[in-house]
Amino acid sequence: MEYRKTEIEGVYIIEPRVFGDERGYFFEAWKKQEFEENIGKVNFMQDNESKSVRGVLRGLHYQKGEFSQAKLVRVISGCVLDVAVDLRKSSPTFGKYVAVELSGENKRQFFIPRGFAHGFLVLSDEAVFTYKVDNPYAPQSEASILWNDADLAIEWPISTEKLILSQKDREATPFAEAEYFE
Repeated sequence: MEYRKTEIEGVYIIEPRVFGDERGYFFEAWKKQEFEENIGKVNFMQDNESKSVRGVLRGLHYQKGEFSQAKLVRVISGCVLDVAVDLRKSSPTFGKYVAVELSGENKRQFFIPRGFAHGFLVLSDEAVFTYKVDNPYAPQSEASILWNDADLAIEWPISTEKLILSQKDREATPFAEAEYFE
């Protein structure tokens, strides 16, 4: 696997080596030792999966305090635009974001450390999205930032009227009022 640093410290795009032939393909999606040598030690404890249709935007979500989560995300089938927003106040990239296209075809993965909000937009007819987390879900610590916050200026490639959002995401907190990480 190739571990590519992004312009935001701690966020990586991981390109697997895919071996294909007339039977199909094979690739290693997770190698603990290799991951720790390239990114660092993370104790993933749970895998999650979701299926969504075109236009679904989930995010921008995060968990606060001791329940913050690092995530390793990828798409099994379909295509999404995945976004990580830096919420670390002491970071030189505070309030900046990284966006990457993840798909079943490119098999790319995205590592998002603790201290970030995360969201994705489904670009294909449907997408199966999976991710590892290093902390369990804690509803009392969850938070959301508005997906279209003007301070973040995220460039989502689907028009607003075609988006499908949960009530929680429509009513999320503006970036200026969010709880940040130190």
